Amino acid sequence: GGERMIALDGAARTAAEAAAALSCEVGAIVKSLVFADGEQAVMALVAGDRQCDVAMLGRALGLAAAPGRANADLVRRATGFAIGGVAPLGHAEPLPIAIDGSLARFPVLHAAAGHPHAVFPLSYEELLEWTGGIAAPDLARA
Repeated sequence: GGERMIALDGAARTAAEAAAALSCEVGAIVKSLVFADGEQAVMALVAGDRQCDVAMLGRALGLAAAPGRANADLVRRATGFAIGGVAPLGHAEPLPIAIDGSLARFPVLHAAAGHPHAVFPLSYEELLEWTGGIAAPDLARA
């Protein structure tokens, strides 16, 4: 609900910016990364201090090959959000989602709320439950 929304004074287009604004660890920021499996958008939810391993993302989601970068048009069409403010849920289309297991390190995570100036707090369990994503322990590397 809207009561969980946190408005930031400045834009939080990067995990580092969001962490600084919230005084939390960069790893507790959920990066919502969109990739392309052909015409299908797929999503990786990754800790702010990790990089997504696209080969592992492909494996986690059962894709034939590692997905590629999604362009801005695909991101907007599939999620309804623009790059920089993509939320992990509330997408225009149902998306296959893999979730970085390293996010479980933190009791409270923060994810983009669909706008570069807004985030919302949630737990790792809520992230799994609300997104319907697949937990992928090897999805990301430091």
